Amino acid sequence: MIWTTTNVIKVFGRVVVVSLVLHSVLSGQLLVQQGDVNVNAESPVAGVTFRFIQSNGIQLRIAEAGTGPLVLMAHGWPESWYSWRHQITMLADAGYHVVAPDMRGYGESDKPAAVDDYDITHVAGDLVGILDALGEETAILVGHDWGAIVAWSTVLLHPTRFTALIAMSVPYGGRVAKSPMQSWRETFGENFFYILYHNEPGGVAEAEYDADPRGLISRLYLSPSAPRESAITTDPLRSAGGWIGRLGAAKELPDWLRQEDLDYVISQFENAGFRGGMNYYRNFHRNWEITEHLEGATIKVPVLFIAGSRDSVIAGAGEERLTATISRAADDLRAVVLIPEIGHWVQQEAPAETNAAMMEFLNSL
Repeated sequence: MIWTTTNVIKVFGRVVVVSLVLHSVLSGQLLVQQGDVNVNAESPVAGVTFRFIQSNGIQLRIAEAGTGPLVLMAHGWPESWYSWRHQITMLADAGYHVVAPDMRGYGESDKPAAVDDYDITHVAGDLVGILDALGEETAILVGHDWGAIVAWSTVLLHPTRFTALIAMSVPYGGRVAKSPMQSWRETFGENFFYILYHNEPGGVAEAEYDADPRGLISRLYLSPSAPRESAITTDPLRSAGGWIGRLGAAKELPDWLRQEDLDYVISQFENAGFRGGMNYYRNFHRNWEITEHLEGATIKVPVLFIAGSRDSVIAGAGEERLTATISRAADDLRAVVLIPEIGHWVQQEAPAETNAAMMEFLNSL
């Protein structure tokens, strides 16, 4: 997900653009397990294995490593399990069983056709279903970007199944009074806004992205200060075109993103397509409608929030403002960690700092 905000307190924030990053070690072999069939495949991350599990009525591919208390990691858009490559083995080495699924609609996980099959009830059910499939009563939940949105709601919907929450990049201050879709339509009108674009009928957004996945992802997976070419489309009206032309092409890869990493991420969307990810966006209004019962509900488990100080989602909000916002919905917010000069894809752009913050929190539980 990519997103901006003019007001962190209201709909998480209001709109903006994000950058995505990837970086990892390529080596070894992964064992892919599906039922009783074992298939060898190249591993993008040494020490991580793949398998397929049944969860909430669908099949999910999970990446996992380590043994111990379960840490479940939910990725955002446009990502996959691979966005956690810097955290999976670190946490496994620290004594945790780490599981990072391709979320519903992504990678090699199932991709239901119906838009409503991507609402928060289904996606939260997928995460709980992973616990059930693994025979675990509880887990520590970690989410970034769309995964953070899912994680906040999942802990509220299933409070007995999670013992702690680490959310990254997208803060939460409680259910808002007005549907976010209504707010965005009022704000942007006839001007382009990517979330409204993703909600247009006829699948226009995925048609654009499926036709040029490299064009989209290579423009999104950049740091805030990364050098870009000039945008091709500068007219703010939606009628002037889609999104790729509005994003300046990268002049070079950032130092945390290798060509091998970029190619791997692109390959996941070349194979899976973008429709699944778009369907998360198409449930913003439905999610708001079906969570009316969460009005006033608060998260009871310990919470850590991590973001880059230049993350467009937080729109310049500092620690004090974010703490006030999140504390409205979380009774036990342990810390807000802002990593200086880092953008939206914090766990990939600043893995050492992110990992240190995570471990300090986990060691305090």
